[in-house]
Amino acid sequence: HNITDILDGYSEYSLYNNYLSQTKVCDEINGRSTVTCLVLTNGAMSSLVANLSLADVKNALRLLTLLDYYDPKKLHSLHGGSELTTTLYQTTGDASGDMGHVNITNLRGGKVGFASAEPGSKFQATYTKSVKEEPYNLSVLEVSDPITFPGLFTSPSAASTNLTALLEKAGCKRFARLIVSSGVVKTYQAAMDKGLTLFAPTDDAFQAKGLPDLGKLTSADLVALLEYHALPQYAPKASLKTMKGGIPTLASTGKGKYDLSVVAKGDDVSMDTGMDKSRVASTVLDDTPVTVHTVDSVLLPPELFGGAPSPAPGASVDAPASAPAPETSSAPAPSPKTDKTKPKHKSPAHSPPAPPADTPDTAPAESPDGDEEADKADNKNGATAVGMGIAAMVASVALVGATLL
Repeated sequence: HNITDILDGYSEYSLYNNYLSQTKVCDEINGRSTVTCLVLTNGAMSSLVANLSLADVKNALRLLTLLDYYDPKKLHSLHGGSELTTTLYQTTGDASGDMGHVNITNLRGGKVGFASAEPGSKFQATYTKSVKEEPYNLSVLEVSDPITFPGLFTSPSAASTNLTALLEKAGCKRFARLIVSSGVVKTYQAAMDKGLTLFAPTDDAFQAKGLPDLGKLTSADLVALLEYHALPQYAPKASLKTMKGGIPTLASTGKGKYDLSVVAKGDDVSMDTGMDKSRVASTVLDDTPVTVHTVDSVLLPPELFGGAPSPAPGASVDAPASAPAPETSSAPAPSPKTDKTKPKHKSPAHSPPAPPADTPDTAPAESPDGDEEADKADNKNGATAVGMGIAAMVASVALVGATLL
């Protein structure tokens, strides 16, 4: 089911539906197989949110979400006329004692009331009508007023949160020191007003075997690494489960650059960098619009640790950076005039014999008078040339004879 899609068809609950989306309680509802939503009209919702922070509104909406199926028939046939049921607020761990439970009681005159589990609480909220029923998974019931109790609206504001102190207390001291020394903590704080989701590696994550030496990163790369651990949006764990494809981080500079993706299986959620996965271990702060999760390992973006660097913007990946130097070869250069028609292959028998080398008749005849050594050299060269010429002729004749045989 999709609670926001269902309520889109009812304008009288538009404010309630809007806050379901803002606080991401809709994702928590959609993640439940059996749930009953107690919805408020726009008038009742306006009175509730008048002086509340988003974090307090979120708790109020969670207390209005029952983790069981109730339709009108079941409401009017409660065993003993009363029943205590669990709400989403109880699952957060923030509820003291049974304050995350709601008391449902059949009242006089056929009315059904809802109140806090705190003893002596008044039944300010009463059942009005059924809006939507999907037995036995989803029920949407309209109630007259919100359910509250003293202490429900005391959530700390995200703006007043000491982020570094929170991280240190959660066992993320090394990460806290890095964001302070690099100045990235200021980037986080600037994003907290609009929405921030932080994935803080624990101290054990920085001791993991195989972790690259982060001390060798440049200042700019370290900033990119730390910004990669944050999303510029509010995404509690239930919302992470619904995210598909690449998710931009604070470090994202272009399409697909420095993005993360989510791998969810049951209640387990892991962040996937493309190189490795890191499990979301716990949530140390969920204060709309800020949430802080701890993760089991440092998130390593492939842009920094994936090997070869990406080509510069605008550069062609296929084009070489520079033309290669010409290779020297002992082979003769081809003739500039070439016949485009492929010549027919000739048999070695028809190849003309190699021309004879210079003989004494063609060798230079003039030499300095009286230079006997020069004459001897000329005679020797001439004899050598004659020998080479005769050898070439013999080889040619041999080839012809071999061909004829």
